[in-house]
Amino acid sequence: MRLKGTLLHWNNDKAFGFITPNSGGDDVFIHKTAFANRQRTPERHDVISFSITKDKQGRYCADNATYFGEKSIKTPSKKINSFSIYLSVLFLGLVTLALLLNYIPQMLALAYLGLSMVTYMIYALDKSKAQRGAWRISEASLHFLALIGGWPGAAIAQQLLRHKSKKRSFRIIFWNTVIINCATLAWLTSASCEYLLQLLR
Repeated sequence: MRLKGTLLHWNNDKAFGFITPNSGGDDVFIHKTAFANRQRTPERHDVISFSITKDKQGRYCADNATYFGEKSIKTPSKKINSFSIYLSVLFLGLVTLALLLNYIPQMLALAYLGLSMVTYMIYALDKSKAQRGAWRISEASLHFLALIGGWPGAAIAQQLLRHKSKKRSFRIIFWNTVIINCATLAWLTSASCEYLLQLLR
């Protein structure tokens, strides 16, 4: 998704400035290397068309920027990681099958399905906020939703929405929440858990 805004400030010595998006929200940082046409010197009040990306420090900034009237340079589309999607669909399918065979309670199955849908929508909202430069949803909240059962929806959203799919530290923590959630589910549905519950009664 591309945004349009006005160059509010430009420091020619340091080759960076800030764009005020027409849609509102915080000003967006832009470096001269983000412009498709680097021969032209940016000036205040230039109308800029741009997309949002992250720098090496994980900060949001403008990318693939063009001046009003110029054509943008298309970047090759990124490949979707099918494994994450297949794994999520397979897991939800197994949960549904386990429900039909009375291996797990109805509330547990509905919780996984419901949390997955809610988490997907939260990811979509967070990406929208990122594109508008608005206040973001914390990564801790996204990880918590994955941990309590929304990870299938998160995994699908990461690939289909291309959101939170590149940051290595986020991905490592995310897959740890998946492992913890699946391990907890396996234990809750095991004979050991049933035996422990009987002892506590």
